[in-house]
Parts: sequence; C-alpha cells; structure tokens
Amino acid sequence: MISNFTIAGWGSYRPRIQQTSRSLDERQGHPPGWTERQFGIATRHVASEDETTSMMATEAAREALNRAGWGNSPPDVIIGGCGVMEQPIPSTAALVQNRLGFGQSGVPSFDVNQTCLSFMVALDIAAMGIACGRWRRALVFSSDIASAGLNPEEPKTRSIFGDGAAALAIEATSDPTCGMRSSVSVTHGAHHALAQLRAGGTKLRIAEGYQALVAGSYFEMDAFGIFKAAAKALPGVIERALQQAEISKDDLACVICHQASAPGVEHIKRLFAPNSDRVVNIFPNTGNQIAASIPSVLAHALTTGVAKPGDYILLLGTAAGISASAMVLKL
Repeated sequence: MISNFTIAGWGSYRPRIQQTSRSLDERQGHPPGWTERQFGIATRHVASEDETTSMMATEAAREALNRAGWGNSPPDVIIGGCGVMEQPIPSTAALVQNRLGFGQSGVPSFDVNQTCLSFMVALDIAAMGIACGRWRRALVFSSDIASAGLNPEEPKTRSIFGDGAAALAIEATSDPTCGMRSSVSVTHGAHHALAQLRAGGTKLRIAEGYQALVAGSYFEMDAFGIFKAAAKALPGVIERALQQAEISKDDLACVICHQASAPGVEHIKRLFAPNSDRVVNIFPNTGNQIAASIPSVLAHALTTGVAKPGDYILLLGTAAGISASAMVLKL
C-alpha cells in the first residue's frame, strides 16, 4: 500500500553517560584497544537510573514535535515501537503520551513489537492509518535500554549494545510522490531461539524462583546463527521492496539500516556495492540500540543532510524471530 506523507519532524536522544570501549577493556581485563578492534565500536551511551525508556522516548518525541511545528496540539495517534517495553502494563506509548502533556487528550496510544524492527512496524501501521484516512498526523517512537538486560559475564553482548531513543512525526500530504512507496517483511519462526529474553512475560513466573527470573532477564543470542539467518533473508526483502517501489538500487540516496553489529553493517554495505558509501553507519558511536537503532540512523541522516527532500531512501533491518524488513520512502 502506498501512503502519501511527509516527515514533518524528527528527534533523537542519547543518554548522558558515554561508555568507551577502553573503559570496558579496563573493567574486563583486556589490553587497551581490544574491544574496539574486536567489535568495531569506540563508544556507546548507557542510561542512568532516571533515564527511563519513556523519559528518553519523550525527549526524542518533543524534539520531533517541535521540529514539526505542531505546537501544543497532540497528534492523531502515538505509536510506540520499542524492542523492550518499560513495563508489561500499561504500554510505553501511554506513558509517553502522559509525559508529553497529552494524558487527558484521549489520543489513541499503543505499542507494537517486532524487537529490532519495532520502529519499522510502527511506521508501517502509521502509514496505513494515514493512507486509509484514519489519521492525518502520527507520532512514532522507539526507545530501548539494552544495558538493562546484558549479562556481565558475556563481554560480547556488553560490548556491542547501547541505549537511546528516536522519534518521527509524519503528516499526510496531497503530494502523490512523497511517503511510503513499498514495505516488505518476512518472519521465519523456526529460528526463534537464536535471540531471546525469556523473562518479563508469562514464560517465567515468580513461582520458579528468584534465580530463574534473574537468569531469564539476561538477553541471550547466538550471534553467528542470527547473522547467518539474517543474511539469507535480506536479499529477498530488498529486491521485493525495490520492485514494488519501481526503482533500482541506483535510485537510492541512502540506506538506513539496523546497526546490529560492525560485521552486520559491513554485510549490508557489500549488498549495495559498488555504492557501499550510501549505507549510513553510526555503529562505532552508538552500538546496537535494538529498536531505536533504525530511527536513530534516520534522524542522523536527516539532520546531516545525507537524506533530504526528494530522495528515495531504504529502511532495512532484521530482528529476533528471525524477521527481516525493507521499506522504501520518498522524502
């Protein structure tokens, strides 16, 4: 479904504390420079106790709303796309709605989840709502605190993840060329065990004991298995998204991809060779921000002018599940 909208505003938030890879080297007993050489990341941001998921999302959302010039008027819908919600009940979107001062507005606010692809799913739903005339203005955000679920005994996961948030304010337009030109997504549930966080839902319960809850609260992943499954799924969704949008790779101004890992970004660059420089890479300074990854890259591209009005851009990513998605936007 084609959806005609413009990106009216965008915003991002990075926590105050910056954790360098050299500080991790010292803490984990590695020689200076080891973490950066191994994982291709120099620094990442780590949320403090007061920087909750909804707090970070609200800061990014305020920036997006201010840039959009919507004033104090609430959007028609607020959609949260966090990889991990602040709490199971209520939705993070409801918390953000209240923090924004819209707590009595009645504006529908809800969450969607597809782990690292949650922002793309949220944007897809907002775009469909605009296309069918249900909404004219939509606020979409992602915010994740990866550091909350990292096992201190696993240097790799501690090294590559970072915290942050980003938001997008989109608005319906009569311009038939702007907006979402295609959206393609696949899920292969046979690979569901490659990346998981077992606690926080109904799988692990209080009756199973404290130690079981602690163990289940740490993120678990098979890094090589995820990379292999994701690499297999990406080419197909890229090809289908470009075909549906009736463009080629050469028409893309930039590729906004999930910053899963340094090898993951490099793999996507190879998929777009010889125009690998069109793949935006901020991983060395942010790490993997889960669902906040893709909108953070998009906000960076819009702010720096890498993505500008009239451009075709491709949003691309993978997630636990295993899922893969590609979306073409015309700015």
